[in-house]
Amino acid sequence: MKVERVFSRKEEKETEEKLYKAIVSLKNLDECRDFFSDILTPAELQSIKDRLIVADLLDEGYTYREVNNITGVSLTTIGRVSRFLSDGSGGYSLVLKRLN
Repeated sequence: MKVERVFSRKEEKETEEKLYKAIVSLKNLDECRDFFSDILTPAELQSIKDRLIVADLLDEGYTYREVNNITGVSLTTIGRVSRFLSDGSGGYSLVLKRLN
């Protein structure tokens, strides 16, 4: 019999904080690459990479259709990224500004 562990809101928040602290603790690209290749499946990593390139292209002024043609990413995902670019927490904009 499998017993399912249910996390409280507090435990869930602590786990999220631990994840962010783990990411911030990484010191270079190799450490980041190793961590993310261990923690994410190849499909999850591809999805994150797709969203970042979509955000970059949208930020440069490309239309949804152009982004779709360039990347092959679905219009639904492009719309979601666009929504977070304009109404999200500012994470995409911050990262794009720092990378460019």
